[in-house]
Amino acid sequence: MHLFTQIAQLLLCLSILVVLHEAGHFFAAKYFKVKVEKFYLFFDPWFSLFKKKVGDTEYGIGWLPLGGYVKIAGMIDESMDTEQMKRPPQPWEFRSIPAWQRLIIMLGGIIVNILLAIIIYAGIFMAVGEQTIDTDKLKDGYVFSDAGKKLGFKDGDNILRVDGESVPTFNYLPAYILFGDSVTVKREGKVITFELLPEEKKHVLNSEGIGFISPRVVADVDSVVPNSVAAKSLKKGDVIIGLNGKPIKYLDELKADLSQHKKDSVTLGILRNGNEIKEKLYVPDSAILGFAPSVSALNNATTYNKYGFFDAFKKAPVMCWKVLVIQIKQFKLILNFKTTAYKQVMGPLRLYKAFSPEWDWVRFWNFTALFSVWLAFLNILPIPGLDGGHALFVIAEMITGRKLSDKTMEKIQMVGVFILLSLMVLVFGNDIWNIIQNILEK
Repeated sequence: MHLFTQIAQLLLCLSILVVLHEAGHFFAAKYFKVKVEKFYLFFDPWFSLFKKKVGDTEYGIGWLPLGGYVKIAGMIDESMDTEQMKRPPQPWEFRSIPAWQRLIIMLGGIIVNILLAIIIYAGIFMAVGEQTIDTDKLKDGYVFSDAGKKLGFKDGDNILRVDGESVPTFNYLPAYILFGDSVTVKREGKVITFELLPEEKKHVLNSEGIGFISPRVVADVDSVVPNSVAAKSLKKGDVIIGLNGKPIKYLDELKADLSQHKKDSVTLGILRNGNEIKEKLYVPDSAILGFAPSVSALNNATTYNKYGFFDAFKKAPVMCWKVLVIQIKQFKLILNFKTTAYKQVMGPLRLYKAFSPEWDWVRFWNFTALFSVWLAFLNILPIPGLDGGHALFVIAEMITGRKLSDKTMEKIQMVGVFILLSLMVLVFGNDIWNIIQNILEK
């Protein structure tokens, strides 16, 4: 059932993004009185699930959920329909209108993607609000996984800068570290700068991803699990200050010491109602006592803000820009083969994992906005076959006053289709390999 829910969310997300992206091209073409022959959600090689012709346009749903398309008359696109190009240009064809109008049609989908992301983020800021964690208020520093420590970090490090720039919120800190080249930390009173080596980043990417870092919290007790080891010895409000006589302040220190005493008895030093007491308890094989800390430092650093209409629409474009910058930085990580980040790229066969197993509208809309920005970025790339490739040729024509011949455009388009198909094969191959590996591991 969880898998079905995730796939359903993915299909709904793709449907919204594809229909609105293609609608950007469609309505721009209609505005300039260019004939649109097809408008399809998903691709329809060999057959379609549904189709109906209304006026000059055939509307349909394909069976291959990798995108969608509009087929504009008089335009050389990925359909490689060159027969119509052999006929004399007609006034209702794409090739017959001025270059500036063709440019608007080409950019229509990208513009809609950006506007959609702005509207979604503004809606989230108004309805749910924004949660931010102020890094300046996390005075106790951070805790790192084993993979994070291979990058050069130590528990308790307070991160000052990444690539020479401060990162004011923890929301973006893990991603900026993975995309960065160097980091400056305050460690035991000293300021240290060290390189973030790509060959060490692969350990993070192959294990917990951005979960390699978390704010450091004090070893206090907010609640206990019934019938657990903690339930016999700990109470809400207790602060653990030692284990077998060794001073302890933070939860990570307690966990590290408990792991050394599995299936053994230990004595905890506890501060309770201002008095120091000692409690003897048995450490199970899991080394988990069964209590939750108050994470007061994290709570004090966390703020929740809801925005009014105008403030939300002011903040939404800023959010889109931040998302875009992060996504651009991803390419640097992916293209560096030492990081093996390319193995973590999710294609259509694994993209459902980005959604919650339970239907979560906030997460759904957040991902849809992020993916909309991502699609805008991908489509603006000057690759033949993508909107950016078409736009580049139109811009070149506007600058030089010369238009490429249909034969040249066909050849360039074929190169673009080959590039896109090659990338698709790589992405699908990566998905299939990861699925096979997961099956073998089970």
